[in-house]
Amino acid sequence: MDKNAFRRRRAEFMGLMGEAIAIIPTSPVRPRNGDVEYVYRPDSDFYYLTHFPEPEAVAVLIPGRAQGEFLLFCRDRDPDKEQWQGRRAGPEGAVAQYDADDAFPIDDIDDILPGLLEDRRRVYYSMGRHLEFDGRVLDWVNEVRGKARSGVRAPEEFVDPDHILHEMRLTKRPEEIAVMRKAAAVGAEGHRRAIRACAPGLHEYELEAELLYAFRKGGSSYPSYPPIVASGANACILHYTENDAVLKDGTLVLIDAGCEMDGYASDITRTFPVGLRFSPEQRALYDIVLAAHEAALGAIGPGREWPAAHEAAVKVITRGLVDLRLLQGSVEGLIESGDYKRFYMHKTGHWLGMDVHDVGDYKVGGAPRVLEPGMVTTVEPGLYIPGGDDIPERFRNIGIRVEDDVLVTKNGYEILSQALPRRAEDIEALRAEGL
Repeated sequence: MDKNAFRRRRAEFMGLMGEAIAIIPTSPVRPRNGDVEYVYRPDSDFYYLTHFPEPEAVAVLIPGRAQGEFLLFCRDRDPDKEQWQGRRAGPEGAVAQYDADDAFPIDDIDDILPGLLEDRRRVYYSMGRHLEFDGRVLDWVNEVRGKARSGVRAPEEFVDPDHILHEMRLTKRPEEIAVMRKAAAVGAEGHRRAIRACAPGLHEYELEAELLYAFRKGGSSYPSYPPIVASGANACILHYTENDAVLKDGTLVLIDAGCEMDGYASDITRTFPVGLRFSPEQRALYDIVLAAHEAALGAIGPGREWPAAHEAAVKVITRGLVDLRLLQGSVEGLIESGDYKRFYMHKTGHWLGMDVHDVGDYKVGGAPRVLEPGMVTTVEPGLYIPGGDDIPERFRNIGIRVEDDVLVTKNGYEILSQALPRRAEDIEALRAEGL
C-alpha cells in the first residue's frame, strides 16, 4: 500500500480528535525462551496508521500542529546492532519511507513527549493495552501538571481511541480489500495443497507443513493464527492445535488455517475425507453444514442485520439434525431452548481484517449492527457430533466446518476465498488430484 492510503487514514482520525493528542505505541518484543524472541508483529492500530513495521516505536498525532502533525519515535540507526538484528529505518527513514512529518530516537521520548502534551486538553491513549507503557504516559502528564503555576495547562482527560479507530478499521478501503483478496487466495492455495497431499498414515502435521509451505511461497510471513489440522474425533475440538495424530482411512480432516499479508488475515476452513470419498453419514452431515453456509450467505448484504446470517444457519442446521434424528422436537422449539448448541455451539461468523477476530462492535446503541459495503466477515457454520452413547455409532466423533471470508458489497457479497471449492463432490475431485 502506498503512503497516501496511510496519510488519508491519519487525516480522518485526526479530523475526529479535536483539540487533542494521540499517543499510539506499537507492540513490544516478547521473549519466547532463553535469548529467543517470538516472531515480531506490530500492534494493529499502530500499523493501520503508520505502516511502520519495527518494534520500540510510538506514533504521536497532534492535529493542527504547525511543526508537523505526525511524529514517530523509533530506534536510532546503529550499525553494530543492525549487523546482528537487521536493518532499521531510523528517524531519517521514518520521514523518508513512512511519511512522518518529524521523527526522533525512541531514547529521547521522555525529554520530548511532555512538551507535546502541554496545552492539549485531551489525550487519546488505550490505557491498559500496553501495561508497561501506561506508567510512562502518566508520568509525562504529571510532569506537565507540575508546570501549572507557570501557566501551562495539562491534559484534563484520557480518551480511548479504539472507538474511532476500530470503526474506521471495520469498513475496509479498496487498498485493504485488495490485500485481503491476496491473503484469501494464498490461504486457499495452502488448503488445496493440504487436501491433495492427504493420505492415510500421514500425520496431521504433515498437512500443516503443506499449508505453511504455500503460505510462505505466496509471500506471507506467517499464518494469521496457529493452524488447526484436526482429524477424526479431534475435529470436535474447536481450537485443536496439537496436529500430531495419524490420519486414519474412513475419517475426516478439518483444517482451519489462514495466512497474513501485509497485516491482513485470511481465515478459511475446509473438511474433507482422509480417503477419497465421504461416507454416507459424513456426506449427510456435510450437506447440512454446506446448506447452512449457503443460507448464511443469503442473509448477507448491505442493510441486513449482523445476526441474520447466524439465525439462517441455525435454522438449517437444526432442521437437518431433526431430519437425521439426532435431535427430536420442533425446529422452533429446539432453537428457542438452545438444544441445538450441543452440536453447534459457536456463532456463524466474526469480523475479519488486520486481526483474525477483528475489531468492531456487533451492536450499535443496543441494536444489531447493520451491514455496510466494505465490511468483511467470516461465514463458518459447523457440526460437531460427540461420541456419547446416545448418539448412533455411525455419526459419532464427526466434526465438520466450512468457512469462507466474505466481503459485503453494494449489491450483496463477494466470497474472497471463492477459489477453494466447497461442494462435497468438488472436494472429492480435489482429493483425487493427489493420487
